[in-house]
Amino acid sequence: MLAVTLWLPFDPAWRYKLTYSCYTQREILSIQGSNSTDVEGLYPGTEYTFSISSVTDDRNQRASVPMSVYTKPVPPEKIKIDHVSSESVSLSWDKRVGVPEACLVTCSCNGEDVQKITTESNTLTFSSLSPGVKYSFHVATVLKNGTQSKSAVTYVCTKTHLESLLLDLGLEKHYIEKLALSTVLQIDEKTVTDEPAQTLSALPWTFLKRLMMVNVTARSVKCISSGGEANLESLVDNMDSSNVVNPLDIVTALFLCSNSFLQQEMVLKMSMCQFSVPLLLPNCDTKQCMMMIWAMRDIVKKGFVEDRIVLSDLPMVSFVRLGECSLSKSQILNKLLSNPQQYHDTFVHHDMECGDSPRRISNGLVEISWYLPSGKKNIDIFGEAVAVTNLRGDISSFETQYSFLCQTSAAVFVFFDNLDNKYKLLTSQHTKAQLFLVGNPQSKSFSIDALKKTAAELNLKKSNIILKTKQMNDADFVKNLRNTVGEVIKSSYSKMPLEQMAEVAHELGILVDEDCQECQIAKQNADAITSKINDTPQYKESQLPLQGQIWKELARLEKEECRLRKAGEMNIETYKSELQAEKRQLREQQRRYDMSEAMTCFIHAISSTGLERSYFLKWMRMNLDNLSQKSQNSSETKEEIAYLDRQISNSSLGTEHFLREMGQLYESAVLLSETEESRQQLQHLPRLCAELLLDGFPLELVDGDASNIPLRWVSDVLHQLNVLVQPKNKIRVVTVLGVQSTGKSTLLNTMFGVQFAVSSGRCTRGAFMLLIKVKEDFKKELNCDFVVIIDTEGLKSPELAQLDDSFEHDNELATLVVGLSDVTIINIAMENSTEMKDILQIVVHAFLRMKEVGKKPKCQFVHQNQLNEMTQAAASMENKEENKIFTDVMEYNPETGNWYIPGLWHGNPPMAPVNAGYSESVYEFKKNMIEVLEKCEASGNNITEFLEWTKSLWNAVKYENFIFSFRNSLVADAYMKLCTEFHKWEWSFKKHMYTWVTNAETRISNFGTITVKSEASDMKDLIGKLKNKALFELSKWEKTILDNLTKYYEQTEGHVHLVEGYREVFSNSAKSLRREMENSVLNQLEAAAEIRQGMNNLDTIKKTHTARLEESVLGLIDKCRKSKSEKSDQELERDFDQMWNETVQKLSFPGLKKKNIFGKISRQLRSNMYQKGSSVNEMIARVKLENLGKEPFKVPSDGFLRKVKQWLHFDQHTQKTQLMADNLIETCRQFVLEKVERETDYHENYILEILHMIEERLKASKDLETDVLFEVLLKLHICGAAARAFQQMHEHFIQVNDPRRCLDLYKDKYCSDFKDLFNERDQCQKKAEEFTCLCLRPAVEESVAHSLGPDIVDEMLTGKNALQFSTRAFFQYSILKHLLTEFNFESYDSYICSYEKFVKNWIFDQIRARFSKGQKMFQLEDKHLKAIVKKIMDAITKAQTKKNSNFEKLIQDICTELGDTLVIPKDALSAFMILNNAEQEQFSHCLKTSVEEMEQSLRTKFQEGVDAQRKLEQLRIKPQNVLFKRVFGCGKQCPFCKAPCEAGGEAHTDHCASIHRPQGLGQYRFVYSRKLVTDICSSSVFSEQQFQCYETNQKYHPYKKYRDIFPNWNIPADPSIEASDYWKYVMAKFNNEFAKKYDALPAITPPAWKLITKEQAEKSLKESFSINISHQIYSIIKKSLSCITYQWKRILTVTP
Repeated sequence: MLAVTLWLPFDPAWRYKLTYSCYTQREILSIQGSNSTDVEGLYPGTEYTFSISSVTDDRNQRASVPMSVYTKPVPPEKIKIDHVSSESVSLSWDKRVGVPEACLVTCSCNGEDVQKITTESNTLTFSSLSPGVKYSFHVATVLKNGTQSKSAVTYVCTKTHLESLLLDLGLEKHYIEKLALSTVLQIDEKTVTDEPAQTLSALPWTFLKRLMMVNVTARSVKCISSGGEANLESLVDNMDSSNVVNPLDIVTALFLCSNSFLQQEMVLKMSMCQFSVPLLLPNCDTKQCMMMIWAMRDIVKKGFVEDRIVLSDLPMVSFVRLGECSLSKSQILNKLLSNPQQYHDTFVHHDMECGDSPRRISNGLVEISWYLPSGKKNIDIFGEAVAVTNLRGDISSFETQYSFLCQTSAAVFVFFDNLDNKYKLLTSQHTKAQLFLVGNPQSKSFSIDALKKTAAELNLKKSNIILKTKQMNDADFVKNLRNTVGEVIKSSYSKMPLEQMAEVAHELGILVDEDCQECQIAKQNADAITSKINDTPQYKESQLPLQGQIWKELARLEKEECRLRKAGEMNIETYKSELQAEKRQLREQQRRYDMSEAMTCFIHAISSTGLERSYFLKWMRMNLDNLSQKSQNSSETKEEIAYLDRQISNSSLGTEHFLREMGQLYESAVLLSETEESRQQLQHLPRLCAELLLDGFPLELVDGDASNIPLRWVSDVLHQLNVLVQPKNKIRVVTVLGVQSTGKSTLLNTMFGVQFAVSSGRCTRGAFMLLIKVKEDFKKELNCDFVVIIDTEGLKSPELAQLDDSFEHDNELATLVVGLSDVTIINIAMENSTEMKDILQIVVHAFLRMKEVGKKPKCQFVHQNQLNEMTQAAASMENKEENKIFTDVMEYNPETGNWYIPGLWHGNPPMAPVNAGYSESVYEFKKNMIEVLEKCEASGNNITEFLEWTKSLWNAVKYENFIFSFRNSLVADAYMKLCTEFHKWEWSFKKHMYTWVTNAETRISNFGTITVKSEASDMKDLIGKLKNKALFELSKWEKTILDNLTKYYEQTEGHVHLVEGYREVFSNSAKSLRREMENSVLNQLEAAAEIRQGMNNLDTIKKTHTARLEESVLGLIDKCRKSKSEKSDQELERDFDQMWNETVQKLSFPGLKKKNIFGKISRQLRSNMYQKGSSVNEMIARVKLENLGKEPFKVPSDGFLRKVKQWLHFDQHTQKTQLMADNLIETCRQFVLEKVERETDYHENYILEILHMIEERLKASKDLETDVLFEVLLKLHICGAAARAFQQMHEHFIQVNDPRRCLDLYKDKYCSDFKDLFNERDQCQKKAEEFTCLCLRPAVEESVAHSLGPDIVDEMLTGKNALQFSTRAFFQYSILKHLLTEFNFESYDSYICSYEKFVKNWIFDQIRARFSKGQKMFQLEDKHLKAIVKKIMDAITKAQTKKNSNFEKLIQDICTELGDTLVIPKDALSAFMILNNAEQEQFSHCLKTSVEEMEQSLRTKFQEGVDAQRKLEQLRIKPQNVLFKRVFGCGKQCPFCKAPCEAGGEAHTDHCASIHRPQGLGQYRFVYSRKLVTDICSSSVFSEQQFQCYETNQKYHPYKKYRDIFPNWNIPADPSIEASDYWKYVMAKFNNEFAKKYDALPAITPPAWKLITKEQAEKSLKESFSINISHQIYSIIKKSLSCITYQWKRILTVTP
């Protein structure tokens, strides 16, 4: 800021001093030679004081008078518009700190000032502005002296009333981007909360939420302010209306902000609540209104009128207002339309909640409602149907709407108080309607003259004027008005459908909502299809031919393929092949149809853009519903009912039929080659249908007419849906089940706002699914992205209840949808208790089946009764009588799972609104449902898994016996994972105990020698401590496995809930494993201890001999040295030989006493069989074990079988028994061989273990019904062979440990030591080499060999091809694939007939192949070699540091350190310890060198290696046996086809196999023809056929009841017809070979079998074992198994 200062007088010689100041500033300027100056840096708009004084040369100063002046002000900066509404604008600006100044703010419009306000604040609000007007705001600074700055200007346009309200309601963005129905139906947090609206923006959502639930209180929405306690004044004079909005404004705003489909849904729900709905929707911004025909097209008023309301010819009576009116028009209308017993607020009025709030945007709204009589004269207000409209606001402001009503109504009732100056409006309109004036003479402004004048002008009769006089109360007035309206209706010929009124609207410039291009194109497309429908059945036959009889026949054939009811005496597989051929012919028949004109149009139309497609489908649905017919006939007989049902089905036509046809077109096309043009043209159809699902249209899951699922179509649609929504593909499924016409669909509609394919004259058939989105902020709580709603046709439908397959159909449907659901709503709202029992039994059947397959869905009951009784009845029918109470089969809490929901209507339809209690109850039910869904298990729940459940459930449903036919890859996958984990824990346990026992045996072997540092005083003490430690380890590991099992079931992933039924099996298996390991470990400890104890006397003798010999050698040395003569080595050797012979002659060599092992075993055998009777003991006493077990064992031909057997079955039974005996003999032979290879002495525990093995195998094979004679002969045979081997082992042990032999063994060493000592040579190098070669090397080699077995098992479980040993099912798959690759008859024969032997050989071959190539065996050996050598080196170093007093102590310290790891040969050690003069330090150094050389030597030996097979055979822990026990399982084979059991866990009670074979491969043949049987048991057990065998006593028994004979076998259905192609292929190829082998005739194989290729066989193998799914988790299995390697690096160091 600049100021110019001038003063007088002026003297150039003078100097001047200028002083200026303000309230914050004071400055002094010195001026020379001028009487003016510019002063800069001043504040604007500030008062400054200036004073000038002159200063002379003598420095005298002359004072001057001060002067005050203001600097010029500047306008305010940064003007901001803070808030704009329709009538006010708030603005603010920056204010300078500390400067007292005011601002003048001028509001202008079109150059004219509107308002001026001066303020000292920096904020200001202008009120009372006009809406939608552009204003300029000028802000100038004003000083105290009146000085004014220039103005700063800003411009703003006030919001219109509409914009302002939309902003308040939070709907402003939806005015352009319209709200969609899917958005409103989204499930979010508000779905389960009841908090009242706290802000205005919550009001529309509260209204919509209630309206979608058809709640009659929807319009009563008010913002609840959260202010403090009100004072009395505020209670009396509460003028705050800022949080109140008129309900009509909310409705109008929502309709303006919604798309056509949400508008349609809102109108429908409002109509159900008996609310008036918009006919003409005003837009106060554009001054235009829109006729809402489309929005009303869904309203079908049932009762007196059964047509779409927009198509109905009804008289319309309109009510309007002219000027102010003291009568409440809307309230009078409500009374007019309500009878005294059933008053209802159809129209919003002044006395309703918020109804008195000023309307901001809804003036000009024309509402419409309908009165429909019920036909009961005593309660009907009008005898005929009538439409009633109500115009909001003054007709003088809304002439267009008034004109429309005048031209479309039968009568217009004008409410008024004063007609002065306004009556001309009534006369100016071109009206077709009768005019009635309704006035209130009690109003002060009422003018009788004006009324007379108007009546004369309009030629009105007295009857056209209705006045509410003083003498007339409200009831009389309404009655009078009602009579007038009634007369109008009776006499009116002016009836116009709403659809036709659109023409009048067009003439008046009123918009029509259906005029949009997408709607019109869609209408044309829909009309092009539906206009050609004259005869529905004929139309369906010509235009939708694929879903007719062909599709129904295909559905029948699919079920017959599973149920085989009509096979009769025909060969099952031949019959199935014929069925398949019929199916192919039918599909071919379908393909011969060209796509119909209707379907071409339909597919073209739904391929259009989203909006047009939605319009098209809605037009189609409405057009088809208009055409639908409903049969009114009643019938009694089954035949007539069945015919009637067909007629209803044929006459029914909806969009679902067109979509169904689309599915059939696709299903028939996909059977063609991928290159076929007709297939490629239809490839896009599943994606189209998936898009429809996302748009909110339902997908038909089950075709109710054919009672079938088009699986390929549904699969591909769901696959495409998954692609479209990835990765947001998690779902929860809610299903409703109940009796027909109990309001299931209405319940779903009310709960979720969904619309299924239900319309006039048609009930839901089959099952439909529909998607509802979950809002982003609620996905975490619900753990899903969509909720799938499944609506089903009514169970026990009256028209079908008498049909033969009605119950079966209901059971199928209930089982499917319950299985797919997370929550099932069971609607049994019925009075008839018998029907209730029926429906409950169907439902419980479904839940019972789910429990058996691993699912326990949650359920919610609408009505509840007699639940436990139904459970027991259904359980009995399903042969699952352990389920006694309702909660056994489903998650059901009577407190939270039982809901009473009152009736839908409040009063008598058709004028009854929805019962408020119904809506409230359904809402509470919905909240509870959402909470239940939140608590559902978080296991994988995506679209892919839903599809997998659909396939497996439907496949099982097609069989009659659901529980035994269910197969599901998700269940199989979960079971496989559990087996894999359990096997991992099992092997960890076993390996730990193998290592522990090895270490314990090492300690026992070293006990009593210098190599052990024992805390035990004697062997008995040591064994006691080891047994206690063993029991501790066993208990610890048993607990670890059980804890792991518990944790496994606690996890949320991996579908663990599906295998809950196996928890006890695996828990028992863990306990069984512990018992087995305990017996084995304790037996090994006892045997090792007794053998070691038996060696004690021998060790004492050997020790004595060694001492005597050492004494003699030292004596000889002294003698030779005393002779003082030089002696050559030859002379020394002669002297040594002489001394040796003399000393040996003096020693005694008692050795070990030879035992009679035959006698010992014979006594044990007699003791074992003592309880079997005297004849058995006599037999054992008579025979000599020495002579037994030499010849092959043969099952005796008499004595244990019943006398009368058919020779065929006798032979079969003998073969089974012989096979079992041969396998057992081989197992015992392997056990004996293992003991013999250890080169220890015999122990009686060995034969006890053999007898235990025999008894366990006989117990497991009790179905063979072998008798005592068989048991005796088998035990004698096995014990004879074992006794012979054990006798030889014992004699060899005695020979090896003969004291004289042991002494002679080291004679040369003693001689060499003698010569060295005599010649005083240095022995360090030599002794180090001796100790290494004689003591350490054998011990190291033995230790490495002991460790190899578990390491090889680890490698097979974690290395290449580890998958084949992960579970029994994978193992079977691997073997069968291997057989298919080799493909020779001998291998298949061995696999089927000698399964156990084949498996053992196959496993051994796999191990041998794995370790014959490459360096893997060497790497394992080298790993252990390095570890042991390091331990030896550490032991030497540690012994060195102790500074031992003598050489012997040094060796003892080294051996003690190694005593827990190595078993050092005692004889070699004893021989080494004498005649030693080595120096300790030098010896230690030499010993380390020697050990290094030994390491290199052994490494070379291992690397060059011997034959891998020989090494494997010599291992102490044989990996082939460990792996065999792991994967062989129980060893049971299918009683029909010999397929091996694959069940996991040793304690399983049910046997099962993934793939079964033609029974001929299990040696089944026809009794008379002797031809091999081609039937496959997985088909036979669902057929009507019978079988006979040894177990049935040669009597015929139904296959369906096979579990009566074989209760422990579960034979499920094949997952598909191709699943058994593998064995069909094998049998077809080797038919003659199997026949020859089994002494039978070749089977008559179906021709289709011979067409199966090797590739198809392999594909079926993968399908049967779910390999496609399993490979996805292979990496997980491998990772988990590989953890073992790390764990056992630590376990190898464990000591007992």
